[in-house]
Amino acid sequence: MNRIGGFFGHYLARFLEKPVGQYLPFSISDTDTLQQCLHPGDVLLVEGDLRISVAIKYLTQSTWSHAAIYVGDSVSDKNDKGDSLNLIEADLTQGVIAVPLSKYASLNTRICRPINLEKGDQQTLIEYLLASLGKAYDLKNVIDLMRYLLPTPPVPTAWRRQMLAFGSGDPTQAICSTLIAQAFQKIKYPILPEVEKIEALASCGCRYTAKEILHIRHHSLFTPRDFDLSPYFKVVKPSIEQGFKYQNLEWAD
Repeated sequence: MNRIGGFFGHYLARFLEKPVGQYLPFSISDTDTLQQCLHPGDVLLVEGDLRISVAIKYLTQSTWSHAAIYVGDSVSDKNDKGDSLNLIEADLTQGVIAVPLSKYASLNTRICRPINLEKGDQQTLIEYLLASLGKAYDLKNVIDLMRYLLPTPPVPTAWRRQMLAFGSGDPTQAICSTLIAQAFQKIKYPILPEVEKIEALASCGCRYTAKEILHIRHHSLFTPRDFDLSPYFKVVKPSIEQGFKYQNLEWAD
């Protein structure tokens, strides 16, 4: 049964990773500009053009269907074209891999930067990601993948996010931002923690004030849009970072 499940799982994974053929990019930053703006530890969100991307964007109510993390020149290997492998991501069929920035040259992207990340924590983050390279994902649980065959399932909005964490969790890890969430939890950097407010004595000792306690969400529950929504990540726009001046634009009559 495991062999049969694995066969159908890989077949479904390949089917879901086919482009839909109707993708229309609106705002693309060329690879060189992205390269100049990215820092190690930055999360690159991608508006994917695959069949599975449509389902993920619908279920997460978001533009972003995929996330990768920039690791600079930490990976010494290059691809067949001589491009540096400076992004690490979790791929549905290949598991955890390093890919070049040029892979997403034709897609809409967004840079989310962790604020005030210390050098030591940055190194720990990257080391964890490098150690994860080569990890494969078990695709035997076909039920986990079949939910994406219907890109827009008729389920209430409140249940859609839960559908991403349904099943064994292995294919979910490859699809969602589990790898990146685990890396940031390793250094206790917040993404979207659960906040518990409790009553605490004020410094004067005369009245009570609300005190916030952060709780770590389970890594399997994170999605790409969480990095965009997080108050602890800065959105970096390459055109602005490169010194945008609206006076220099040339408009058609």
